[in-house]
Amino acid sequence: QVQLVESGGGLAQAGGSLRLSCAASGDTICISAMGWYRRAPGKERELVAAITKSGTYYVDSVKGRFTISRDNAKNTAYLQMNNLKPEDTAVYYCHAAVLYGLTRSDSWGQGTQVTVSS
Repeated sequence: QVQLVESGGGLAQAGGSLRLSCAASGDTICISAMGWYRRAPGKERELVAAITKSGTYYVDSVKGRFTISRDNAKNTAYLQMNNLKPEDTAVYYCHAAVLYGLTRSDSWGQGTQVTVSS
């Protein structure tokens, strides 16, 4: 199993920056991908960014503003969020796709609130 602990959320003004961290523990060697999802009030959960050995993915609304990275030595993923907008306000969840052979398991963090004021 993989456990994920997030940190770094909070309040920012529009145009400001925040950095989210996601520390993984447990079977970290089995992690094939890590990502960040968010859920805004009244909206569906959406994948914001993801990182694998092959590369990165970003939803169109954050391209050029958010950067996902991963420090394998620290088993930690980061989401650097710049030029924040009020519409970025949401609970952000760290996610890890964990592979045990051909079996995939999903691990989730507890969520961290990001609030952007205009």
